[in-house]
Amino acid sequence: MNLRFFETLIQAKHLHSLSTQVPRIWDCRRYTVSIPLLTSVVLIYLSVVGFLTLKAYRTTKDASDYMLAGRQIHPFVMAMSYGATFVSTSAIIGFGGAAAVFGMSLLWLTFLTIFIGIFVAFVFFGRRTRIMGLNMNAHTFPEFLGMRFQSRGLQGASGALIFAAMPLYASVVLMGGAKFIAQILAIDYNVALFFLTVVIAVYVIMGGLKAVMYTDAFQGSIMFAGMVTLLVATYYRLGGVTAAHERLTGMKEIAVKIFGAKGHTGWTSFPALGSEYWMIVVTTIILGVGIGVLAQPQLIVRFMTVRSNRELNRAVLIGGIFIMVAVGVSFIIGPLSNVFFFYENPATRGQIALLAAGKNVAEIIPLYISQAMPQWFTAIFMITLLSAAMSTLSSQFHAMGTSLGRDIYEKALGKSGNSVLITKVGILLAILLSYFLAWGLPAFFEGGTAIIARGTAIFFGICAAAFLPMYFGAIYFKRMTKAGAYAGFLTGTLVSFFWLFFVHFKESKPLLLCKALFGVDSLAAGTLWAVVDPLVIALPASIVATLLVNALGRRVEDKHVEMCFHNIS
Repeated sequence: MNLRFFETLIQAKHLHSLSTQVPRIWDCRRYTVSIPLLTSVVLIYLSVVGFLTLKAYRTTKDASDYMLAGRQIHPFVMAMSYGATFVSTSAIIGFGGAAAVFGMSLLWLTFLTIFIGIFVAFVFFGRRTRIMGLNMNAHTFPEFLGMRFQSRGLQGASGALIFAAMPLYASVVLMGGAKFIAQILAIDYNVALFFLTVVIAVYVIMGGLKAVMYTDAFQGSIMFAGMVTLLVATYYRLGGVTAAHERLTGMKEIAVKIFGAKGHTGWTSFPALGSEYWMIVVTTIILGVGIGVLAQPQLIVRFMTVRSNRELNRAVLIGGIFIMVAVGVSFIIGPLSNVFFFYENPATRGQIALLAAGKNVAEIIPLYISQAMPQWFTAIFMITLLSAAMSTLSSQFHAMGTSLGRDIYEKALGKSGNSVLITKVGILLAILLSYFLAWGLPAFFEGGTAIIARGTAIFFGICAAAFLPMYFGAIYFKRMTKAGAYAGFLTGTLVSFFWLFFVHFKESKPLLLCKALFGVDSLAAGTLWAVVDPLVIALPASIVATLLVNALGRRVEDKHVEMCFHNIS
């Protein structure tokens, strides 16, 4: 999920004068969960994951089983896998921390995620994707696009973009998970990284998408239970629903005093229209994530795993409830943590959540959990976060492996061989690449939170801009041409990279290319354009390019198009 806005907080000049002498949450002396208790819970968790992996391995017989779970997945498993893949550790920790700063305006993202990410995605995209994928016998998202437009080149290019961009996304999620494990178990980061990578690699390579989806459903169930319990416990801790929200509303003057220069108007209201915070909340958080979810390859492929549209219909309610809890609870708990730290917690009394966590947004929710919740819940919530990380990573590895093995090597390059074996090799290479990136990135970037946020945001934006116009055209317009598909794909990709390298400040500054060529950190430095998310610029450009070039391109032959749209009403 899109998290790049976190770093704006650290840069805020009006925070520099405030106290920064707050110890980090993960200092072992402050962590209150006993290692035996946590170890027992982790071992039980891994035992269930192992059982589900073995079950998937025994029922995986061919390429369809390995890449699409045999197209026979139960709607509950499909919906929970979709939601668990979408909601990673960064979503719970990162977005919860962001909500502690920006307030409950982020709840609009919960609405948009349910409406677009579940209802629109399943009803208007999922049904057509399932039927068309079955008609063409497509096994991956790039193959779906390539077969629809009769273009191996497009399939290969789509697979190449996924394989090139997703390792950064996967590596930063892997990095976050490994850092998390290292901190709570007091072990070396490299040991934790190796352990987490091996566990995920075993069940992804052994059982393919079946293992991924079975474990996702289990992990999603843990996430759901953990978040519901957290919400109930929070309201109980703060004196009830009404009292908690009234106390938060009463802190408006504090929020305005600290963040007012950037447009903050209180934790229970929206940022001032047109302000820097308004731009971040609307363009990066609400639109970036709410729209970007429609074009995530690892999510789209799940539409092709169920037996019929009836299963998709049944999955809508399940997925909607899951997302409402997994995402919505974070956006409620985050702002309310200010009440706890400011009024209830003796160690931080008089401090808002951001200052209590040492101005590190990613540490707000873990700090709140460790200081406000009982020890047994803290142990359970650690498993909730581990589930969020592993469910996202397993889907990323599978998507990268199929892109390299199936889409690039086997289809685009025309090589023959055992599809399942080739895909397994692709997954292994993707895992190794992500592992070495996660191993090396901390040495080149100061602080894991920044690179984790950027890596997640970049992949979301690029995929939406590159894939969404041609994906929508592929399933809805019979006259969509290969030229139009290429135009949208290339325009979305190139504009995204241009905005990242030369305009969006949080990327253009550390990447240094803009500084080297033009002598400035951003071509839009000093303006609000520098904080506008690349997706907001690249996606409209991609749509325009698709429409203009589509009219000039040669139509795909009618017989093939009719075959693709067979049984689609």
